[in-house]
Amino acid sequence: MTVGEMLVATVPMARTLNLEFLETTPERAVVRLPDQADYHNHVGGPHAGAMFTLAESASGAIVIAAFGDQMSRAVPLAVKAEIGYKKLAMGEVTATATLGRPIADVVAELDAGQRPEFSVAIEITRADGAVTGEMTVVWTLRPNG
Repeated sequence: MTVGEMLVATVPMARTLNLEFLETTPERAVVRLPDQADYHNHVGGPHAGAMFTLAESASGAIVIAAFGDQMSRAVPLAVKAEIGYKKLAMGEVTATATLGRPIADVVAELDAGQRPEFSVAIEITRADGAVTGEMTVVWTLRPNG
């Protein structure tokens, strides 16, 4: 099962919005929100809440791709998120997430008994490439037990 398939199977909101996981690697996650009238706002573009969910889902995908081998000893949790809406989004939008710290550094903190935190930067773009939003999600790996 791919990371995208796993998220769609286990996260009802990703399934509800019909998110499409285009790429999920430890270096980058790309997720698309198709243009769907049921999730439009008052100006005919994707609702801000749908774009937040899109970006947060892209951040979760990269976290699972980067730290999936740590899930037996720690659970990933979003700590906080900040989003900025830059331009009007219309049609389908795509979120591209990148990890803010080297994987080895995060795992080293976990190995040392700490609860590491790390950021994921997400850029939301329209089909024409214009950046419509930027989001940062801070994640932690909470050790089990």
